Amino acid sequence: MRRILGIALAVLLVGGVIAAIAIGGKKPEGTATKTVRGVIGSEKSEFFRDPDVVKALADKGYTVKTETSGSWAMDQLALKEFDFAFPSSSEPATEIEAAAGVKGAQISKPFFSPLVVIARANAAKVLAGHGLARMTAKNSGTLLLGPFLKAAAEDKTWQALQGGTSAYPELAGTVFVKTTDPTTSNSGALFLATASNVANNATVVSDDAGIDRTAPLMKKLVSVQGALEQSTDDPFRSFISGSGEPLILAYESQVASLLQQKQATGDVGDMVVLYPDTTVNSPHTFVPISEKAKELGSLLATDPKLRSLVVRHGFRPTEGVAEFTAATAPHTAYLNPGLTGIRQVGAPTVKVLMALAARAKG
Repeated sequence: MRRILGIALAVLLVGGVIAAIAIGGKKPEGTATKTVRGVIGSEKSEFFRDPDVVKALADKGYTVKTETSGSWAMDQLALKEFDFAFPSSSEPATEIEAAAGVKGAQISKPFFSPLVVIARANAAKVLAGHGLARMTAKNSGTLLLGPFLKAAAEDKTWQALQGGTSAYPELAGTVFVKTTDPTTSNSGALFLATASNVANNATVVSDDAGIDRTAPLMKKLVSVQGALEQSTDDPFRSFISGSGEPLILAYESQVASLLQQKQATGDVGDMVVLYPDTTVNSPHTFVPISEKAKELGSLLATDPKLRSLVVRHGFRPTEGVAEFTAATAPHTAYLNPGLTGIRQVGAPTVKVLMALAARAKG
């Protein structure tokens, strides 16, 4: 009897092992089939960490692992260790292609985000009261770069703008916008591109003469800040936590994402969003380095599920602008969905912009 039971148990155990192998060998639906590694701008970190994004990418066959870097420093990395690079604008993408030896790669621009200046409510009120900004709603407006740069050239202080009064004692010192390092970070570089355009009689700086004309003012914009951040993430988080400077350069995507997260509570503090009246748009540009990542960029642009997640993280899909407008409709008190009244300008070449950034840092 014992022998019969032993044989029966052995059969059951073998059958269980075979069943486990069969089940384990069957790939679950939606499981990623290839792992790709990329270097990205820090403003996209939360997007790629989002569990819904991870799942949506896995459903399309991808596990995506990322590291962050300033967009303008990516070409200095060991790019052959990555399957793709994803800088925050198209200008550094050219340098990345050359450095990675993939010039002519099928790059894609799945989404974009304009630069904004976020301000404390009192700071926005003072700027508007002296013609440096124009309010369009309680929490949104336009930063008038011409007057603002004139004030910067004159080393205007918050106290001077307040007429020597102390109505807002938290506003002290020289008026400036806190940016990132323009030699490595995309947002800092594009702010210089925009400011230099305005300072150069509404013309893209394209030669040494243009650099010489605008560099002294660009140096003032940068040197007054002291230590420079390497990404927009840190100063933005400081601002939202209630610390940091009264004027911070950010991507609209950071603001739009925050507004959608806080939709239930409506708690975003006393933030005012100022769109510079002149801007260089920031199309996030996907550069495939290996064959494994070749289709990932276009997938981010065209897949409806991924595109909806792009919008949730505040970016404007290149092929789904209406989706962004619909998703942010409850937040027009802060946002300018149609970018109404904003002049779009080109950026200098990489060589010129990096020379201008080097001069600005001294």
